[in-house]
Amino acid sequence: MALTKFNFNSFDVTSAASKGLGFNASANGFSTINPGSMTLIKTLTASSSSTLSFVHGSSDVVLDNTYPVYLFKYINCHPSAASTLAFNGSIDTGSNYNVAKTSSSFYALNKEDDSSTALSYNVYQDLAQGTGTQGLIGTLATDNDSSGSGELYIFNPSSTTFVKHYIATANGSNAQSVNSYTAGYFNTTSAIDAIQFSMSTGNIDSGTIKLYGISDS
Repeated sequence: MALTKFNFNSFDVTSAASKGLGFNASANGFSTINPGSMTLIKTLTASSSSTLSFVHGSSDVVLDNTYPVYLFKYINCHPSAASTLAFNGSIDTGSNYNVAKTSSSFYALNKEDDSSTALSYNVYQDLAQGTGTQGLIGTLATDNDSSGSGELYIFNPSSTTFVKHYIATANGSNAQSVNSYTAGYFNTTSAIDAIQFSMSTGNIDSGTIKLYGISDS
């Protein structure tokens, strides 16, 4: 009977949120390795949730200099009341979410019946040193089939030298497709160590938000 032999570097078993385990030629045969360029860190699922918070050092969340870029994916977020999915940052591990932000935003939309289209700057979603939440998606309806999905990138949140930039894209459904683009920065040289998501009104009735770390490649 033939014995199949695998290359010891071909195995990648994730043992923790930010670590991987691989085979090597040492006596015990294992070593810590980089598990890939994009690593899933944490998944939170909403159920009539007022907020969903990712706090560094809590519940296996990593949000420090382990990765230079962090990516949040928000999937099928449905509101309890007509509102906008938004986020904010913290510099004190979630005690306060009130970091000053400056941003710009624009959107494109097309109604289901093709009765109206638009491509416009969004004055309701930009901030000028605002400490409140940053909107991510145009207004979402409470219709059973209405939801919003998208991505938020945050760059080098642990830097204590530079401001922290973010870029977000999203699409929301409200008897129309609204494609939103938002970019800005946390105007602080303190490390951002927690990110919180919420609706501008009411709760996140349902939906999933995933946090990934993206390593240098």
